[in-house]
Order: sequence, then C-alpha cells, then structure tokens
Amino acid sequence: MEGLILGHRQVQVAPTLQADDAKVQKKVAKKLAREQVPLRVKPQKKVGLFSHLHQYEKDVSLTQEISLGLTGNIHPVIIKLGVQYAKGIICGSNARCVALLMGLIKAISDYSTPIQKELSRDLEAKIKPNISFLTQCRPLSVSMGNAIKFVKLNITRIPPDMPEDQAKRSLIVKIKNFIRERVYLAGEAISKTYARTKINNGDVILTYACSSLIVKILKDAHDSGKKFSVIVVDSRPKLEGRECLRRLVNHGICCSYVLISAISYVIKEVSKVFLGAHALLANGYVKSRVGSSMIAMMANAYNVPVLVCCETYKFSDRVQTDSFVSNELGDPDDLVPISRHSERDTLAEWRDTPSLHLLNLVYDVTPPDFISMVVTEVGMIPCTSVPVVLRVQNPETC
Repeated sequence: MEGLILGHRQVQVAPTLQADDAKVQKKVAKKLAREQVPLRVKPQKKVGLFSHLHQYEKDVSLTQEISLGLTGNIHPVIIKLGVQYAKGIICGSNARCVALLMGLIKAISDYSTPIQKELSRDLEAKIKPNISFLTQCRPLSVSMGNAIKFVKLNITRIPPDMPEDQAKRSLIVKIKNFIRERVYLAGEAISKTYARTKINNGDVILTYACSSLIVKILKDAHDSGKKFSVIVVDSRPKLEGRECLRRLVNHGICCSYVLISAISYVIKEVSKVFLGAHALLANGYVKSRVGSSMIAMMANAYNVPVLVCCETYKFSDRVQTDSFVSNELGDPDDLVPISRHSERDTLAEWRDTPSLHLLNLVYDVTPPDFISMVVTEVGMIPCTSVPVVLRVQNPETC
C-alpha cells in the first residue's frame, strides 16, 4: 500500500520502505529512468522480516550506465560522492552531510540557467537526479534530508529578477553558513559550553563506536585539564571504535577497549555514558548505530547516567518505536569474514545455502526511558523536548 489510513488522515509511506511492493518499485524505476539515474540491482537474498527495506551491497556498480559530459544529469562530484558513500569511505552523519553540501555547492557553481527558464525552478529540477543517485548509493541520513530541505527552501526563495551570478553566490553563502553554524559551531557549543561541564576529575566515561562529536568532547575536556579515563566499546562488523580509540590515545587520553559482548563486565566501573546519535525522533526515541540501545539499557540497569550528544539539525519530525519498520540494511558480506586466521571464510558461499540468510542492520532506536539527557547547542534538554525545538527552529525561519 502507498498509504495507511489513520482515523480520517492518510499517512504516506515512503517508497524506500516499500521495496517489496512491485507496484511502488515500478513507479520508482520509471522516475529514475526519466532522471537518467541507474536503478540498483535487486539483492539475491534478504531476510523476510526486512523485505520492505532496500539492501545495499558494495559489489554492485551504479556508475557503469551513467553518461558524463554535457548530456549527463548527474554532476561528476556527486558521482564520486555516491561511490564514497556506497563504499563506506565517507561515513557518519556529520561527515556525510557536510560532503553532500560541499558537493551541491560545486554543482551550483557549475550550473547555468538555460534560455527562457527561471533559475529557481530549473536549478531545483537539476538537483533532483543528483539526490536520487545518492539515494541509490546509500539511503540518505536524517541530517542529509534536513540539509536538502534547507537548500531547496532557499532555492525557492530566490527572486525571479535576481541576476544569476548574484543568486548563485547568495545560495552558496547560505549553504556555507549552514555548515558553519549548524554543524561546526553547534559542535563547539555542545563540547565547550555544556558537555564538558558534565565530565569531572576521576570519571570513567564509556562511549560506543566512533562519533566525531563525542571524540571532540572528550578531547576538549582533556585539554581543559580534566583527569578521566575512557572505555571504548566496539562491535562487528565495522569496528568503528578502533578509530575512536586511535584518536583518543593519540591525544593522550587513558583508554580501555572492549567488545560489546563484555559490556556487563565493565559497566560497573563506569560513571557516565556518552553516546552520539544519527537522529532524534519526535517521540523522544534516539536513532543511532546498532548496539547503542543495548549500551543505554545496560547503563540504565546499573543506574549510570546516559548523555546523548546531538546537534539540532539532526532532529526529525518522524516517529519511530522499533528498528524494523524503518532502518538501513548494510552489506551482508561484511559479516562473512569471521576469522582473520582461516585461509578461507566459512561463510564465503553463504548465498548458495537456501536456509541461510545474513542480516546486517545499521541502526537501532533507544527509548527515552534509557536516556538521562540530550546535550545540544541550545542547551541540555530531555528527549521529549524534540518537538519544541523543531517548532522553534522551523525551516521557514532558517
């Protein structure tokens, strides 16, 4: 179904959550064909419970059928960016969003308005295929979705009589200000104004995977003279915590490293938990790397405060209470290398086993009951205050 009836209101379901609906996917294929964007090949094997989600596999090429040059709808910078997203070279909500905006700045700089066309209408139409291509490479993060809304809103605000060069300069300045204010300065405010005050001498801080914001907070706290230690918890298949560990140790911070299976042994020593976030949802749930909810649940069981650090541009008006309806499926082949010492991977030919399916979830959601506080650039707030922040920071006022 393309929509669900709730009371007297019809709620539209995004095509990205209807991968198992042939009718919807046929419409998506036609739309991509009009935009000259290649359609991702359907995966061979998926877990039935998650058949409504798209599964992204690294060995599938999306660039073979793309035409470059004057006839291409997709900017070369966006093609490069899509490949980097698909291969995991650029990962993390902040890094992906900033890279997207920088790519759009380049595309806008190279854009020229055709004769007898209005810039605001034509530019938005030119951007759509680029966004569609990026979505085929990897689903857009909430931060990227909010940034795209910001860009499109400011494109529609361009006066029809404004000269093209001036309009492009004005739009690029607004995008750069968004990056500076909503990403970088927001991170500075979170780190140096609020989060650092919650770290005391002698604390044992636990963090999970690798969040650029959490790493910055811990570095700034260490530079301010605070004496504390950090426990970095990690999990397969990405093992992002190794990068977090490397950055913190190189900065002179005393660290320990454990896998998530050992969380019950180390949680007794922890005084505070600091977690990053992919998004904060309107019902107060926190969407983050898979495993974050387990960390928060264990901390709650041992009465350890959990602080989620998140910029407000990652706030979403969507509601989610589980990790099944809306999620991202990573490449199942990432789970195959189960041992570094074996000459041949045991699961190398897993697709040939009919009864075997591999599931690689990227995110999970954590209920607000497990979160003590959310640290943002506008202050330290409870999870339930997300709708208030969204109402104050309405896109119309950006």
